[in-house]
Amino acid sequence: MLRVVIGTLLLAGLASGGLAVATKGNAKSSQPASKSPGLGQIDRSHAGEAAPAIGIEAKGGKTATVAAFVAAAHKPVLVNLWATWCVPCRAEMPALDALAKAQGAKLTVLPISEDLEGWRGVDKFFAPGKFANLTTWLDQPGNYAVKMGATGLPLSILYGADGREKWRVNGPLKWGSPEVAAALG
Repeated sequence: MLRVVIGTLLLAGLASGGLAVATKGNAKSSQPASKSPGLGQIDRSHAGEAAPAIGIEAKGGKTATVAAFVAAAHKPVLVNLWATWCVPCRAEMPALDALAKAQGAKLTVLPISEDLEGWRGVDKFFAPGKFANLTTWLDQPGNYAVKMGATGLPLSILYGADGREKWRVNGPLKWGSPEVAAALG
């Protein structure tokens, strides 16, 4: 029952929308600073914030903090919060796998599952070999999602090689689009 309630709350804000760039108090903003960017819009209002020192778990029990993972990558890291019960999350995973393959030398794609069933739930979807270019981690009991203010899934956050947030997007994106390629740099 708790899983259904949390899933419902996380998905409550999902609606269709296109990619747009919004920045807090910037003349280039597509929205007033008082409004939060909508679904599928790049949000730069957290730009410059350091990746948090919140633990995530790899398959097999190894743990690391998001901050340490980003620092060790020595290149930008795209964190993607997802869950197996989230239809848009599952739908965009093949595109994220393709992005990881195409941009692997310049970008690390880090999927982090919010599944309440833990690895049992993740393993059903993230079977070995299904996504050859991705290794998912687990955020249980959801501390990273809470710290990031996740109001829905998927939530993607781009950190620069300096460990600071560049932008985030609530909702799915067309990861192979020219607009997203430009936003990734």
